[in-house]
Amino acid sequence: MIGLGLDGRAALVTGAGIGIGREIAAWLVRAGCDVGLVDRDEASLDAAVDDLKTHGTLVVAQVADLRDGGAADRAIGALVSDLGRLDIAVNNVGSLAGRGPAPFVEQDGAYVRDIVEQNLVVTAACCRAEARVMLDAERGGVILNITSGETTRPALDLAAYGAAKAAINHLTTTLAAELGPHDIRVNAIAPGTTLTPTVAAALTEEYVDALVESLPLRRMCEPDDVARVVIALASDLGRAVTGQVVLADNGAHLSRNRPER
Repeated sequence: MIGLGLDGRAALVTGAGIGIGREIAAWLVRAGCDVGLVDRDEASLDAAVDDLKTHGTLVVAQVADLRDGGAADRAIGALVSDLGRLDIAVNNVGSLAGRGPAPFVEQDGAYVRDIVEQNLVVTAACCRAEARVMLDAERGGVILNITSGETTRPALDLAAYGAAKAAINHLTTTLAAELGPHDIRVNAIAPGTTLTPTVAAALTEEYVDALVESLPLRRMCEPDDVARVVIALASDLGRAVTGQVVLADNGAHLSRNRPER
């Protein structure tokens, strides 16, 4: 039998209350990890903890808005204290920051700053806090950043979002080079449009059907798809992989027929 080597490891997941983050946390728990969860929505975080703790591993949580200065250090520090160590960190916080898609000429300075802060700034703060913990422990570790398939093609009406996520891809490769000598692997996972509850509520059935038809694998990404890649990269199966941006998009980057919104 081939083992994943995740039993007894300690992991944390940001943006873990719903959607992709919650599914990632569930897979880590089922793989035998103790898991710390971070989310700014207390109700969804409480529900996630109640659901995940039934699997028998340690599940702890911190309510935090990671956009606040110092919040990443405080939340991650508290979770590491509860978990006793940190082996795996998954940085999943990122969104349009309450902004809707818009042509670039309508994305003013405030719009761009909000999206860059929500995505690049928050992810960088989390990476810094996690790397410091791993360096101090001298046991190595894995950092995974969830970015976007929008970084692989023109992101029409999502210019600031695509640019911020692309910056995280570059941050990922740089950190892989800096932290590799300390046995810390850093990779990014770039999902395609993923049917989380939030995304599903925002898309029409007609758009989803057209998008599926444009994909080589003829299916939408689900949170489960992203979580599977996390497990592969976080486990010993991915021990030779670092500095990579792994597309989990059902082939969307190959399509020339992406439908209009």
